[in-house]
Amino acid sequence: MSATITPGSNRVARFFVYAILFLACLYYLLPLFVMLSTSLKNLDEIRAGNLLSLPKSLNFDAWAKAWGTACTGVQCEGLKGYLWNSIRFTIPAIFISTLMGAITGYVLALWRFKGSNVLFGLLLLGCFIPFQVVLLPMAQTLGWLGMANTTAGLVLVHVVYGLAFTTLFFRNFYVTIPAELVKAAKIDGASFFQIFRRIIFPLSIPTIMVTFIWQFTQIWNDYLFGVVFSSGEQQPITAGLNNLVNTSTGVKEYNVDMAAAVIAALPTLLVYIVAGKYFIRGMTAGAVKG
Repeated sequence: MSATITPGSNRVARFFVYAILFLACLYYLLPLFVMLSTSLKNLDEIRAGNLLSLPKSLNFDAWAKAWGTACTGVQCEGLKGYLWNSIRFTIPAIFISTLMGAITGYVLALWRFKGSNVLFGLLLLGCFIPFQVVLLPMAQTLGWLGMANTTAGLVLVHVVYGLAFTTLFFRNFYVTIPAELVKAAKIDGASFFQIFRRIIFPLSIPTIMVTFIWQFTQIWNDYLFGVVFSSGEQQPITAGLNNLVNTSTGVKEYNVDMAAAVIAALPTLLVYIVAGKYFIRGMTAGAVKG
């Protein structure tokens, strides 16, 4: 005997779903609220109030100090230099790794050869290699190439480490494209790169967005590679944030620390806000595995 679903039970179920979603949003947004409110308070408000209290007035002095005058060791130039360092190596690394992943996935999915599945399986091992494992080999390689402590060296590190992930994304999407499409293009005389440029790449926009968001998040938030493979003025914003928080010149300025943390996280938040819907769309587009 089947149970009858009434409109009232539907409303109750919907209420619980929305309640759970609301609590989940609250749980994840609460740390951001604490960071923003603390960054807008002065030190007297921080000492007198609690973490969840709103600032009495909007005070952006902590933001100005975190950006331009906060000490990050022996230098007191804020995070602005570190931010531009991160932009300089993040953008090229994203574009290069995305393009290489697209071409590699295109070959493994639509130009299969003997042993291509084995090669793809070996390539996937790169997705499970911890950061720490590649430190010594990569440091040796950068030394041989004369790229140690350079922006180009950091670009190379992130491209090599991210290639396994970008190839996985594109290959899983390209196997959903009918092979007859490529065969018809071959019959019409299209070359390898002509098929890729005129047919395959225009269809890849959802997966490109997934790869862009994934790589941006991984590269921008990386701390280990930035500390190991760069030094001084070449370090990324994650290293600068760590230096700022651990540098004390007397009274601990929690508002400056929170403002610096928001500045460091702001690009990632903006990327997810602007392109978040494309991430879900791209992930579902490549959900069918071949």
